Amino acid sequence: MDQKSPETNHNSSPNFGQTTLYSELKTQWRIAAPLTAMNFTWFAKIAITTAFLGRLGELPLAGATLGFTFANVTGFSVLNGLCGAMEPICGQAFGAKNFKLLHKTLVMAICLLLLTSAPIAILWINVDKILIHFGQQNDIAIVAKKYLIYLIPDLIITSILCPLKSYLSTQNITLPIMFSSALGVALHIPINILLSRAKGLEGISMAVWITDFVVVGLLGFYVAIAEKSKEEGGWFEQGIGDWMKLMKLCGPCCLTTCLEWWCYEILVLLTGRLPNAKQLVGVLAIVLNFDYLLYSVMLSLATCASVRVSNELGANRPKPAYRSAYVSLFVSVSLGFLGGSIMASVRGVWGPLYSDNKGIVRSVKRMMLLMAIIEVVNFPLAVCGGIVRGTARPWLGMYANICGFYLVALPLAVVFGFKMGMGLGGLLMGFLVGVVSCLVLLLVFVVRIDWEDESKKAQILACGEHGVVSEDDEDHKNSKPLDGTIVL
Repeated sequence: MDQKSPETNHNSSPNFGQTTLYSELKTQWRIAAPLTAMNFTWFAKIAITTAFLGRLGELPLAGATLGFTFANVTGFSVLNGLCGAMEPICGQAFGAKNFKLLHKTLVMAICLLLLTSAPIAILWINVDKILIHFGQQNDIAIVAKKYLIYLIPDLIITSILCPLKSYLSTQNITLPIMFSSALGVALHIPINILLSRAKGLEGISMAVWITDFVVVGLLGFYVAIAEKSKEEGGWFEQGIGDWMKLMKLCGPCCLTTCLEWWCYEILVLLTGRLPNAKQLVGVLAIVLNFDYLLYSVMLSLATCASVRVSNELGANRPKPAYRSAYVSLFVSVSLGFLGGSIMASVRGVWGPLYSDNKGIVRSVKRMMLLMAIIEVVNFPLAVCGGIVRGTARPWLGMYANICGFYLVALPLAVVFGFKMGMGLGGLLMGFLVGVVSCLVLLLVFVVRIDWEDESKKAQILACGEHGVVSEDDEDHKNSKPLDGTIVL
């Protein structure tokens, strides 16, 4: 029997020389660092909005917070998830230098998200009836509806903003995203000051989408200028096959994102049913505030892994794709331990920043230690999700999330938290077991990837009539990572 040579064996290790490794780390840093800064600005915008809502009083704060949570669960998670389908298509298309497919996919994604926004808007208009049906107080439900009605324009803006970000990031262009987001959050404060004085709650809601509109305008202007000198075209040459490629990936990408977002909302709801719920919900909120900071980094690493893997597969370079995936995984494990260590080390000072209640401070200190262990797992979990998304197989992440979060984490959380009387610690213990299960599944998927086969599939997805990229092409012999920087 003939034995496979190392060159054709998909499990053979690519060159991990010091120069090559440094080059890959440098490329990933250029992608991930601006995206992390951009994500930080997003959370800063939420904090600024919450601060202005708090100045209006307890009822506006409670109602608007509930409304924003509803918006995340039913709206923004769905739009972000659907937009995730752009990453493998655009990433592989950029690797294959099929710019027509890049252009077509951007237009298709914007149209798809705009169409999806219509039923979401109808849902938001009826949010008061939904909340009251599930036992929410009338006055809070009415405030939530008022906040959401004035937030509806943000659905349209997000439907353009998310695809623009994905379009640029899949080409390794992340600095414009960072600078436009930073300018947007800088303007968010004066916009809030003006509109909160003029229109109160409605003005604060309007400030959210006005800020996003500024970012869309800046990114749209950048794309228009950058594409002006190009002649590839293809913006409006969508065929049924193009739509089928996108739609095939939309469902799994959307469910992967939504299942994870919804699971953490369910955790908050479960905490609300524990004894001493008022205090414990506050404790969980304080702990999750730190988690959101780390999530900014995780999300950037996941996007970076997806972009690097998809770029290299599209360029028909399976070994560099393999290398990019495992470098991303190594970085995520290292940052996971770093993030968990930071969370554990600051647990004594984090609680007092939010509350003077000694009981809350003690509980925060205990729960942050447990959450720190979860974060160690969450980092490589996010990157594994990015890797499978980069191979255009997001359904693997969906299966892992269903098994890990809904078949393991939530049932165990209920058993530990309620049946065994472990309270909030029990809920988090259940989540820890769940995320570990999810990570194990995804690691199995990643280790079993046939990179040669995925590279061939990428040629079918990304090339089409553009022509298959040959590994013998001079441009692809060079192991230098792809760089999508556009010089204006």
